[in-house]
Amino acid sequence: MVTADADPTAPEVDEMDDAQPPPSSSSSSSSSSLRSFVAGGVGGACSVLVGYPLDLVKVRMQTASAGGGGGGGDRGSSTTTTTTVSGVLSETIRREGPRGLFRGVAAPLFTVAPVMAVAFWGYDVGRRAARSCSGGTRAEELSGAEVCVAGAISALPTSVILGPTERIKCLLQAQSNGAGGGKKTTEYAGALDCTRKVWEEGGARSLFRGTGMMFAREIPGTVAYFATYEYVKGEIMVLQGVDPKDGRLSLPAVTVAGGLAGMAYWSVGITIVADVVKSRYQTAPLGEYERYADVYRALVKEGGYAGLFRGLRPAILRAIPASMACFLGMEATRKVLEFI
Repeated sequence: MVTADADPTAPEVDEMDDAQPPPSSSSSSSSSSLRSFVAGGVGGACSVLVGYPLDLVKVRMQTASAGGGGGGGDRGSSTTTTTTVSGVLSETIRREGPRGLFRGVAAPLFTVAPVMAVAFWGYDVGRRAARSCSGGTRAEELSGAEVCVAGAISALPTSVILGPTERIKCLLQAQSNGAGGGKKTTEYAGALDCTRKVWEEGGARSLFRGTGMMFAREIPGTVAYFATYEYVKGEIMVLQGVDPKDGRLSLPAVTVAGGLAGMAYWSVGITIVADVVKSRYQTAPLGEYERYADVYRALVKEGGYAGLFRGLRPAILRAIPASMACFLGMEATRKVLEFI
């Protein structure tokens, strides 16, 4: 529409085009966040089902007392008598049967979906925040530094949610039901029973015990996780001749990038050290350790500095297939949601 003050030599703008406002950026952002939230939940569930047995092995190795033996059946130390991945797997199956590999799976299965939903939602928010601060547009790719910032932002809300979840999961994983002649240390009948007893023990403070170490584990680990995934996926898609911006889903790129992202998460030294301290602190009886530093000194005294990296092998072995499943589930779900 031409106004009285308009230049008469200027080309006339179609009135219909002028009347149609551009798509709302807030609506687009909300839609993107919702897709990320739902897709992250699906990816998280896939991750748990695929990687849980090795996660159980990791926790039992981390909470075993020095020398690999059980701590007399007391809470705070698992009853595994071996310190190898294959040994813990075979011992668990012998004592508790195949179902023992999924002991405590209810807690992460019913909570990891919202946790991962929040993680991918937080990453989506972080990406938009980093892009906005740099003055970029939605069509532009984020730089490596911006991806790292987005990953760190996503770790903040997930750490708060993961604290209680990890507390319950580790307590359930560290106990044995004594099947096959092992010493019975079953104190909790399940996730709900464990949550109730932990709450009775010390309320919210007991439930959130160890959450500080979650921040120390999640922030650097998640930065490495998302940065590796975005970089490797982009490079593989370029090698395939696929433009990362065209929205196509490349299964090889997602699979390989997802597996390497899982490895990268645990390859950051602080993540496994924080995880070992967290597992021991969360499963120990109240009063045994006053501070994280007490756990650190106890671990070093028991097994030297190598003791701080206990469980690294099963953590990485688990992370590869679990992370593959997570990103495949997430990416596939996002694609489906785009057509709904």
